[in-house]
Amino acid sequence: MREPADALRPASCDLLLEPEGYTPYDGFRLPLEWSKRRAAELLDAVDPDRRTDVLLVDPWNIVYYTGLWALTTERLLAVVLPADGGAPVWFYPYLDQELVTTWWYGDGESYFDVPDSPHGSPRDGVAVAGPGVRTWQWLVDHLARRGHLGRLASDTVLPEAALRVHGAPPPVPVEQVCLRRRMRKTPEELALATRAYRYFDDVHAWARDRLLQREPGLTDSRLRLQMTDWITERIMTEHGPGRAPHTAVGINVDLGWVRAGAVTGYPHPNQARYAVIEDSRTIQVSGIIQVGGCGGELYRPYLLGAPTPAEAALWTVTRDTCLLLKDALRAGRTGGEVAQDVHRFQIAAGVQRYVATRPSHGQGMEGHQPPYISLGETTVLEPGMCFSVEPGLYDPAGGFGVNFSDTFVVQPDGPARQLSRLPWSEEWCWLDRR
Repeated sequence: MREPADALRPASCDLLLEPEGYTPYDGFRLPLEWSKRRAAELLDAVDPDRRTDVLLVDPWNIVYYTGLWALTTERLLAVVLPADGGAPVWFYPYLDQELVTTWWYGDGESYFDVPDSPHGSPRDGVAVAGPGVRTWQWLVDHLARRGHLGRLASDTVLPEAALRVHGAPPPVPVEQVCLRRRMRKTPEELALATRAYRYFDDVHAWARDRLLQREPGLTDSRLRLQMTDWITERIMTEHGPGRAPHTAVGINVDLGWVRAGAVTGYPHPNQARYAVIEDSRTIQVSGIIQVGGCGGELYRPYLLGAPTPAEAALWTVTRDTCLLLKDALRAGRTGGEVAQDVHRFQIAAGVQRYVATRPSHGQGMEGHQPPYISLGETTVLEPGMCFSVEPGLYDPAGGFGVNFSDTFVVQPDGPARQLSRLPWSEEWCWLDRR
């Protein structure tokens, strides 16, 4: 991964921390061979004797275990991983034809659209209105014709009425098997996430430089648009000009949560985020960057003037809680035990009335992913699990809130590692403009 040219390098990059052990991935997506390995491991986990086909309907399971980025809306997309490890059998809407058949493809069935007509397709020169075919029945019918029913596991419950037509038992449920394997990230995923975080480091440094410039009239809305433009150009310039299918996939730059002023006092504000930064006491620079589906969140809360004692206290307790969380995220502990440590720290600091959320959520390609760092979570943490860092404190009445985030990765031994290089320091975040 190329470093930015010196002329484009934000000055605030000089304050970035040393990386904590992950080397950024060279490419922009995980290769097909990686997905094939994960699919084979899933088949083995479902049935070591390899007598059971696996049906995937959850879009994130499809992305993860086949590598095909074809996220749909109300249209059903499904795939069967044959027990023998052969190429997948796809069931898809016609608009995904080119994507499906040019990727990892063995065979398949397509329908025109939803609701689909049993009387023909416009592509066949037939357009006759009439009651549509139920998509789930269409899928089950084709599974039956291809001999999958009766030896099928599925990540989704199939309708009993559709199965009854064929006298077929429900598939073996494997939703949790699929999810558990996605929760523990492979070295390749962590390397690709690290690449995304190097971009994130740079755009945060760029934003900090912009805040220090004190441009009159600059709004949080304009800043997040400028940030998005700056880092998107960086990413796509390094990617290169190729835009063929299956190349620039899973690239997500979402900085829509950058917000200044009183709106920072709300964990999830529903009011428009539009304020002049120079007129504000605080700004939350936050968002999501993913490359090839890997990456996560990165937030830092900036104090733009000399903080009041109450503001300094909330900011400092939140920062210290983040560092406590990093130490507490250890393999072998439950998410509830870690949450208990965090909340007891907050209570001991006397800030409990500003606590609005659990400290953290798991991080995956879909964003929020189990397990959660929440008092009711009984899942035992394992190496490779990734978590956000959000033990924020919020004072809506005072128009002030503090929320950091990052990604912490659970290690085989010792505390978690941080994916970003952003500091947690007053030097980085307290930008007194007196």
